[in-house]
Amino acid sequence: MSDSASADDPAPTPSRFSYWIPVALVVGLVLGVAIGLLAPRGDSLPADDSAEAGFARDMTTHHTQAVEMGLIAYAQASDPEVRTMGVDIALNQQGQIGMMQAWLREWHLQPTGDQPAMAWMPDGAESVVNGLMPGMATPEEMKKLRETTGIEGDRLFLQMMIKHHLGGVHMAQEVVEVSKDKEVVEAAQLTINSQQREMTDMKSLQEKLGAAS
Repeated sequence: MSDSASADDPAPTPSRFSYWIPVALVVGLVLGVAIGLLAPRGDSLPADDSAEAGFARDMTTHHTQAVEMGLIAYAQASDPEVRTMGVDIALNQQGQIGMMQAWLREWHLQPTGDQPAMAWMPDGAESVVNGLMPGMATPEEMKKLRETTGIEGDRLFLQMMIKHHLGGVHMAQEVVEVSKDKEVVEAAQLTINSQQREMTDMKSLQEKLGAAS
């Protein structure tokens, strides 16, 4: 397999369509905010130290890195399916960020809180390593992703994003267990379902590119 896409590859290339990505990210953020604000809510609002608030804040941070990783893949990947996967992840998670930030505003809470990362989860703080939540890439790993191109860059993105998704699924599963807020639970379950599907797709791409699973 060539280390770059063929010249007649019909898939959209970053050079031809990159102008719409920032617009799409903003639209996704706005739609996420709208969904978060319009969803029905009971009389009781989550408190500042609640699992719901902690999840919204921590998952926003987690998703923000995934958006950056997805955009790197969109801009640099040599395989068109990897490019598509990257931009899809970026757009989906940007929309979810908007939804979670809308929750916090609706709950009259600040975007950030005083609690340490993962403190809302039972023993969650123990899973934070060097300030990074489960699955998150280190600054050195992000630098390597930005600098690695060709098939090796595609493989690195898939490896890092699968790890990232595993951490995100773990967080979402925890809030499903501990939260009593119907909207948060439903959104977390959708996150679990979508990221598990994406991991299956990414593992298939790993096999296609000859990467170890």
